[in-house]
Amino acid sequence: MSSPSKPTVDPALRAAALESKAWPFEEARKLLKRIEKRQTRHDYILFETGYGPSGLPHIGTFGEVARTTMIRRAFELISDMPTKLLCFSDDMDGMRKVPDNVPNQELLQENLHRPLTVVPDPFGEYESFGHHNNAMLRRFLDTFGFEYEFASATEYYKSGKFDDILLRACERYQKIMDIMLPTLGEERRATYSCFLPISPTSGRVLYVPMKDVNAADGTVTFADEDGTDVTLPVTGGNVKLQWKPDFGARWAALGVDFEMYGKDHQTNTPIYDGICRALGGHAPEHYVYELFLDQNGEKISKSKGNGLTIDEWLTYAPTESLSMFMFQKPRTAKRMYFDVIPRAVDEYFQFLGAFQRQELKDRLSNPAWHIHEGNPPVADMPVSFALLLNLAAVANAETKDGLWAFIQRYSPDTTPETHPHVDQLAGFALRYFEDFVRPAKQYREATADEATALRDLSDTLAQLPAGSTPQDIQSAIYDVGRREPYTKQNKDGSVGVSLAWFNTLYEILLGEKQGPRFGSFVALYGVDETRALIDRALAGDLVRGAA
Repeated sequence: MSSPSKPTVDPALRAAALESKAWPFEEARKLLKRIEKRQTRHDYILFETGYGPSGLPHIGTFGEVARTTMIRRAFELISDMPTKLLCFSDDMDGMRKVPDNVPNQELLQENLHRPLTVVPDPFGEYESFGHHNNAMLRRFLDTFGFEYEFASATEYYKSGKFDDILLRACERYQKIMDIMLPTLGEERRATYSCFLPISPTSGRVLYVPMKDVNAADGTVTFADEDGTDVTLPVTGGNVKLQWKPDFGARWAALGVDFEMYGKDHQTNTPIYDGICRALGGHAPEHYVYELFLDQNGEKISKSKGNGLTIDEWLTYAPTESLSMFMFQKPRTAKRMYFDVIPRAVDEYFQFLGAFQRQELKDRLSNPAWHIHEGNPPVADMPVSFALLLNLAAVANAETKDGLWAFIQRYSPDTTPETHPHVDQLAGFALRYFEDFVRPAKQYREATADEATALRDLSDTLAQLPAGSTPQDIQSAIYDVGRREPYTKQNKDGSVGVSLAWFNTLYEILLGEKQGPRFGSFVALYGVDETRALIDRALAGDLVRGAA
């Protein structure tokens, strides 16, 4: 492994970190407490993440590394111990089914149950399918600038790095079986073994019972696919462990101090811990996060290819917005689909903008601190992503230059050179609008009452003085909304504006169910342009144009 990092920590920062209620600091303190009771095996703290390269990496894979890194950086503030992050790929697993989202399905079908690093690459680019998926993962992690070391199960098994733990598994075979067998059904128990030999004839990973486990020789005997008894050493990549024993054995072999995993693993935690202890190791600190769901509320699967891919998110939003999505409520199940992107973008920039105004303790709770590992950049965002999306919708802009004409009228001192974040978001907004907003737009005709209110709004906007601020415009919009039928009675007895008024504006003028703060939108798009938009809506042009 590479040399561990050795951060220097400011005492005031450490004191604040020890009190912070942000979840990465809470988890870091749990880890520190565990380490203080039982020293780590190393002169550093080993964080690990696991990846099953049975399919192309998805955003959930990234999330595990991002969140682990957030806890790692938090730990470095409260402890002087250096740290390492090991990203471990289970690429020696047999390919149990063909993923739906890759080419050359027949080629993969012919290689079922062979180790992923033996299965040919269906893309024709790498040594194997496992190597291809590993490369995709590393490319993405490198893009985000993660500090990590990559580890391949194939390399660890074949090079001898796991030989000691495999020989120990031979010696303590019955202890491992005693942990595993009560968790299995009767039929599975009859044929189960924690060892999975690689057939010397077919090259497939075999799920067969062991006829003999010889601890003295370090060998296992089993019936090969043709019925012939075969004896193989457990070392040198001839045999691998079943995935649950492999989990605990890896912890014991490497001395892992921290690992997080999804809720689908939660019931297996006692098994992983028990096997780790049976092999002479100490179970690490765990963190269980909720699963990501696709647009239908189903679990994201690498083999199905549902949900978002890494590259798809980055087509429509900056990398930091994805980290923002990962930071928020990791123990709450969240849909991960295209419609979550705009909110993640705007939340990121809102927190980034607030960071410079905050006191130290509040900064440590700010997602921007964790996304940027304690050193967030300064970014002035005069317009939000949501506003840019709505501007793209009504301005018929097909290039960033078209959007910039409106942006600079709204904020004259803002240019692509002085505000590169705005320029980047303008490009993202155009792509997102074209692919997702435009196809979903549904304008509707105004009712008689709504038409009257919209004419009132147009007349009110016409009376505003030149240079009115977004807040001035918003106040004028509220004044119109305080007329029937949009009034509501507030708890303090005052007259307020119902959501129906703003829904009317969004549905009739923007063709959407929800939208931005309308005063800011008018200021960006222009008062005259908004009045012309109202005229087009009342004439039915927007409905006809969308048909």
